[in-house]
Amino acid sequence: MEINHLAVIVAAISDLLVGALWFSPLLFYKRWIAETGINEETLNAGAGKIYGLTLLMAIIISYNLAAFLAEDGTDAAWGAIAGFLAGVWAAAAFIIISLFERKSAAYIFINIGYMLVAFTLKGFIIGVWR
Repeated sequence: MEINHLAVIVAAISDLLVGALWFSPLLFYKRWIAETGINEETLNAGAGKIYGLTLLMAIIISYNLAAFLAEDGTDAAWGAIAGFLAGVWAAAAFIIISLFERKSAAYIFINIGYMLVAFTLKGFIIGVWR
């Protein structure tokens, strides 16, 4: 199995970049904040730890995806498709948890939208950079 480690790191970092845009005032920040009930002070508390752990989890996810995409025939299109399909798994698990937590449909759709975009981009990066 051959994995491009630089592609994995870039794919992991892309998670944070997509998140920064997705949850920014340009897109879903106001609605997401309203749906979570988190205030600005709580949101910013412990940000270093949160971003560090987020990057670690993104690296783990990216390595896992890269292992599935380690075949010689992998290209950008298959990487994006595989990333999207992995995102569907993650989204389905997130929906189940959110349903039991009685989260709103808006909260669920904002978060699974992020997952699908982030996973698809991750797969594309890994696939194109094989």
